[in-house]
Amino acid sequence: MRTLLSLAAILSLGLVFVTAKDKAPAKEEKIEKKEPKKEDKELKLEGTLVCTKCKLKETEACGHALIVKEDKKEVTYYIDDKGAKEAYHKECCTKSVPAKVTGGKVVEKDSKKTIEGGKVEVKKEEKKEKAEKDSK
Repeated sequence: MRTLLSLAAILSLGLVFVTAKDKAPAKEEKIEKKEPKKEDKELKLEGTLVCTKCKLKETEACGHALIVKEDKKEVTYYIDDKGAKEAYHKECCTKSVPAKVTGGKVVEKDSKKTIEGGKVEVKKEEKKEKAEKDSK
């Protein structure tokens, strides 16, 4: 009789542990779902727009890259676009211009950070100030 009660007690405790173990990951999953993922956030980067051929001398054809300062370090994001056919290309082909990229996503291509589908905007205030300096 004692062995039956001991066996029942052991089985009950085992059942409690199994049930508790199954519930614990579900709570962790709920916590993870509440936290926003980096991928879900809208991309917003500001930095210096340069030509990958003329300024960086890394490609055979003109392309674009945004150089961003992150944690006291410069990070180069290559932009997946039409290269020299883009409207903003003339502004950054032979010189660096301040710009921002919004939307799109950052992916790894050939061990480089690449922005796909982002909208590039050259900062207009900076262009006006440079034009005024050049005219003087």
